[in-house]
Amino acid sequence: IWLGDKNHKEVRKEDVSQYMQYLVIEKKISRSYQNQAINAIKSFYNHTFSIHMSSDMLERPRKEYHLPQFLTREEVSNIFHTLGNLKHRAMISLVYACGLRLGEVIRIRLTDIEASQRLLMIRQSKGNKDRMVPLPESILLLLNDYAQAYRPKIFLFEGQLDSQPYSERSVQQVFKNAVRKSGIRKQDATLHWLRHSYATHLLEMGTNLRDLQALLGHKNIKTTEGYTHVSSTKFRHIVSPFDVLPEESNNLKLPNTPKKLYF
Repeated sequence: IWLGDKNHKEVRKEDVSQYMQYLVIEKKISRSYQNQAINAIKSFYNHTFSIHMSSDMLERPRKEYHLPQFLTREEVSNIFHTLGNLKHRAMISLVYACGLRLGEVIRIRLTDIEASQRLLMIRQSKGNKDRMVPLPESILLLLNDYAQAYRPKIFLFEGQLDSQPYSERSVQQVFKNAVRKSGIRKQDATLHWLRHSYATHLLEMGTNLRDLQALLGHKNIKTTEGYTHVSSTKFRHIVSPFDVLPEESNNLKLPNTPKKLYF
C-alpha cells in the first residue's frame, strides 16, 4: 500500500525513508514498532523477491541511552529503617548487599549459601550463567536470624505455599511500601535501583571495573562502564570555573553555605 503505483523493483532509499517518516510523525509509532516495520520490509523483499536491502536503505532509529538510576547511601539506609518485618528486611538487604536482580534473590536455595566461606552462589542467572558473590558477615548474621525464625525448607525466601519461592510481585510491593514510608524524594524508585546503587557505591569505594563486572555478572565490560557515569568520585577532582572567579566580579556567590540545603 505504501508503494502506491510504484513497482517494488523501483523502490529507493527515499521511498523507505518517506514511509518511515509517515509512521513516526503521522502514526506516532514507538521506536520498537519502527524497528519491527524495518524488519518486516527487509524480510518481505528478501523472501518474496530475493532482494537484499542494505543497511543504508533501512536506517534504524538511534538507540536511547539512559544512565542507571541509583539511591544514595542515606536513602538506602532510610528505606531499610522502615523494614520492621525480619523476612522483608533480610530479603531487601540481601538485594543491596550483593547487587542481586529480582529473579536472582527469589531463586536462592539454602544449598547456595556457603556460610563458612561467606559466599553466595547465583545459579543460571541472566544469560544462563552461574557466579559467586561475597556475603558480608552482617548479612550472614541477618540471614541466620531470619532462617531460625522462619525455617525455610528449600528456597531461602519462601512464599505462602510450602517450599515455593516468594513471588516477584510480593517483593516489589514490599520495596515499594518501604520507599513510600521512608519519605525519600525518589518515590519512583524500584527494587532494581538497589542493584544500581550497589554498583555505584562499590565504584565510589574504589572497586575496579573488572571485579565489578564479575560481581554483577555482566557479559560485556561496557555495561559495567555505565556506572562510571553516575559515580560521584569521577567528578570530585573537577573544579568549576565559577568557583575560581575573582570575588569582586562575582556578585552571585553566597557569603556562607546554608546549613541545610533545599536539594
